[in-house]
Amino acid sequence: MRYSLIVRIGLLGAVITGAAAEASAQVQERVYPPAAPNAADTTARDKQQFANPSVLGMGPSKGLIVRYERMPRFGVSSSAQVQGLNDFNTDATKNARLSIKGYIPAWNHPHLKVIVGLSYEREEFQFDKLPTSYELYDNIENKGLKSTAAQIAIIRPVDDVHWYLARVKGELSGDYTSSQLSRSDYSRFSAEAIYGWKRSPNFSWGVGFQYGYTFGRLSIYPAVIYNRTFNSHWGIEALAPARITARYNVNESSILYAGYTVDGYNYIVHLSRDPLERRNSDGSVDRSKAPLNTLELRETEVKFRLRWEREIFSFLWLGAEGGYRYNYAFDAFDRTNADREKIIDSKFNGAPYASLELFITPPRKLLEKSGVRR
Repeated sequence: MRYSLIVRIGLLGAVITGAAAEASAQVQERVYPPAAPNAADTTARDKQQFANPSVLGMGPSKGLIVRYERMPRFGVSSSAQVQGLNDFNTDATKNARLSIKGYIPAWNHPHLKVIVGLSYEREEFQFDKLPTSYELYDNIENKGLKSTAAQIAIIRPVDDVHWYLARVKGELSGDYTSSQLSRSDYSRFSAEAIYGWKRSPNFSWGVGFQYGYTFGRLSIYPAVIYNRTFNSHWGIEALAPARITARYNVNESSILYAGYTVDGYNYIVHLSRDPLERRNSDGSVDRSKAPLNTLELRETEVKFRLRWEREIFSFLWLGAEGGYRYNYAFDAFDRTNADREKIIDSKFNGAPYASLELFITPPRKLLEKSGVRR
């Protein structure tokens, strides 16, 4: 069923890509820094000797990012998938996310770039009529679902046409606290590798794979990078099927984006009440399976979004984003027994969302001194 989502998203990406090409307008969301120079910057173009995924006209590099996202009230429905649980409906009165990310160029040479990233993300829920008397919701009510991660990204240009990109990420994800933290419980791992071609300063693309939780559960799937600038205003940035974004450069200090993104989250949630016991069809306790003290929560959503990035100072930018979120899954799984059976199938109603973001970039004067302009 997850793979049917990938197919549908891929078809949606193809439609968006085709329509944008006809309008001579498109682009993707940059995968990694560095900043790309403006299309009018022939000096930076002439000096380019090594290929990379970036193209002219893409937004500035992001060194430190602080983002807050919020959704209004929306309906939630859960359907029990095992004996001994009930179905349940309620409203979520709050769903908010805070994320802080930082990227450091540990090695920055034309033939090799190594970027170290650190991040902290926290998601919070509040539900109507507490306690809800439902195990899952009462356990995540007002409890931070956190993800603390470190990653290394490597961009290895081969020559002026070919390039490699690889990323490895390790994280701790769940409702842990410092006193409860168990690395074996909460640890997660993801990776990606892509081989690409820089056809011109305005066009770069590549193919490879991603291995991670973008679609809720740990899986491997193909990935295609497509970065293209069509003229001084329009471009497209894609890491399909996970996201496709059209870009419009208003000027060197203002950029508009429109597109979609697929986001996946995977949390370990500890049950604070008595362990959840699996039951047989006659209601008796299933002694062949261990009681559950934890659940694996898999969340997958598709966002259709509009975004505006604006320079405030030479080193500080503001990002404002809004759109509509479609929730594909919010499911709880048995992570104790070998069958890894789905325990609860939940759905969130679609809802609008909004976010604000501040991010620090290399100062404009520093880039100009080095011969690079945004």
